[in-house]
Amino acid sequence: MLQNKVIVHCSECNMYRLTLDGVDVMGERLADEVVEVINKKPEIQKISFIAHSVGGLVARYAIGRLYRHPEGNSSQENLGGVCVRGTICGLEAINFITVATPHLGSRGNRQVPFLFGVTAIEKVASRVIHWIFRRTGRHLFLTDNDEGQPPLLLRMVDDCGDLYFMSALRAFKRRVAYANVGYDHVVGWRTSSIRRNSELPKWEDSLSEKYPHIVYEEHSKGTNADQCEQDSVINSDSDELEEKMVIGLTRVSWERVDVSFHSSRQRFAAHSVIQVKYYFMHAEGADVIQHMIDHFLI
Repeated sequence: MLQNKVIVHCSECNMYRLTLDGVDVMGERLADEVVEVINKKPEIQKISFIAHSVGGLVARYAIGRLYRHPEGNSSQENLGGVCVRGTICGLEAINFITVATPHLGSRGNRQVPFLFGVTAIEKVASRVIHWIFRRTGRHLFLTDNDEGQPPLLLRMVDDCGDLYFMSALRAFKRRVAYANVGYDHVVGWRTSSIRRNSELPKWEDSLSEKYPHIVYEEHSKGTNADQCEQDSVINSDSDELEEKMVIGLTRVSWERVDVSFHSSRQRFAAHSVIQVKYYFMHAEGADVIQHMIDHFLI
């Protein structure tokens, strides 16, 4: 049980219309909020993040801002055979958990399932999405071009200036991506599980009474530079930007947890059920939350 061992803080800095301001603006606000909480609670020694949907991208941006190099060094080092990790605002980084997060953006084929996988519709959506979702929409569809820079999500698969996106991810003891295998009409399985199409596993109904909606789990090791280059050649027919993001993000290890509500009465609300947004409406996802709790490192 985690009771009396953790302090749970639910972020309030990016609610309602503020979610349209862009991943970077929301990330800066979240970073400021985290610093404020830490300053109020000096007894805190460790930190973890759990984020849903676009919140996972915001959290990735925020930790890039909050990352501190180990002992003032410019990178993580192996000292005496021991890996010295950086910290998040001076705290030991433990769990980084995302739930139905579009890590690879929303521009690829079937990355936004409610567009039905029709290429023409997906192309139109990428051109007009900013009319509805403003700057955040541009970031999700990788159409942003701030001062001639590459799209933000592409920049976030590496350290970029004073934003240490990948160093921050690497600092955590574990990184976990929960993903809906289907019926999530907002975020596709591929983008939320950080996989290529060819890597999506075959899954079967869960036989677990405790976690009836967890249908597949895997632990992937981080890939080295040579393997990344080889994978890039093998998958040269895929979307170039998406491939670069897959390569960048899989340089660190991930635990992938695939979830299915295909037999649930609430399956068409899978994007909300997976995080039990409202218990009275989305209670069937409670086993997924229990899975997070049971595997949470403290």
